[in-house]
Amino acid sequence: MSFQPPDVLLLGPGPSPISASVQRALAMPLLGHLDPAFLPLLDRVQEGLRRLFGTRNELTLPIAGTGTAGMEAVVANLVDRGDRVVIGVHGVFGQRFAEAARRAGGDVVEVRAPFGEALDPAAVAAAIAAGPTRVVGVVHAETSTGVLTPLSPIAAAARAAGALFVIDCVTSLGGLPIACDELGVDAAFSGTQKCLSVPPGLSPVTFSARALDKARTRTTPVPFYFDTRLLTGYFGPDRAYHYTAPISMLYALAAALDEIEAEGQVARARRHVEVAAALRRGLGPLGLEALVPVAAATPMLTTIRYPAGVDDRAFRSHLRQVHRIEVGGGLGPLAGKVFRVGLMGHGARLENVARALAAFGDALGVAGVPADIAAALAALRAG
Repeated sequence: MSFQPPDVLLLGPGPSPISASVQRALAMPLLGHLDPAFLPLLDRVQEGLRRLFGTRNELTLPIAGTGTAGMEAVVANLVDRGDRVVIGVHGVFGQRFAEAARRAGGDVVEVRAPFGEALDPAAVAAAIAAGPTRVVGVVHAETSTGVLTPLSPIAAAARAAGALFVIDCVTSLGGLPIACDELGVDAAFSGTQKCLSVPPGLSPVTFSARALDKARTRTTPVPFYFDTRLLTGYFGPDRAYHYTAPISMLYALAAALDEIEAEGQVARARRHVEVAAALRRGLGPLGLEALVPVAAATPMLTTIRYPAGVDDRAFRSHLRQVHRIEVGGGLGPLAGKVFRVGLMGHGARLENVARALAAFGDALGVAGVPADIAAALAALRAG
């Protein structure tokens, strides 16, 4: 092969590092997407996703496409022209969710909070109650800021109004438990490149029976690719052709789900929390601080403010070129003011935190900002 990718530690907002078993799975021989030897693996993948989503929904599947494809599938099926749709917006991906609903013809009401702050569930509930709301959508873990949204009170408000409750859990699935059935979530979508630690290219989604009823009775057609009635043909018991499934990606997802099952969701969530806490402990000695207070923060993604005088592009370029570490830049109004550190799935390891803190300290020193790397590493170990 003429191209040889460099060895880079992926500590940005995605993709995340993948394990050796996922790499091996990607290299396995291809089968046809209707091959009798492949279909039991597809059954396993769907059942593993049900456990991750915390649901018994029959239509739980990995759509071919990234997390945005999952968002489009959910919106296309559940938002009909003229529907009143309440969307929580406190980051770039909430904005994207709202825009997708508008493009589907929804009458979108945005409940806003500043980037880096949590949504107010009472404000969302008030917006739901202000009119005949059909769909309510929020981002569980906002990837652009690292804020975690409390789902239970918003789910209760949506259900009380008879609205469908939809969540974006692209960054949280596989890193935190998602109890869709217990909460009353009607549809959820995610992506494989975050805490599942699979390359980008699949979007796990789940639809409740209520959601499928809405999709069947809508007045405007759904794009062919995302039509739940057609998706059910292949991802249901008939296994009828709809589109050609990405076989190698499904091998990889199956391997990742096996790893999650072996670790256990509770232990996996605890690992993400502990590693995020270790990162936060090391920031102070470097003169850095997290944007989001820990009580409102996602454990799998931490957004960090730059000290005065540090250039974003120069800082991240130094990490990539000298230390072979990738982190993410700020988005929207946070561009140039913060960088984002993803400790997700296979990448959520203390050794990665130690390597990152040392690299951050070096990059700060190059920028003329004193940073005590030894103290940062000592703080990391103090937990």
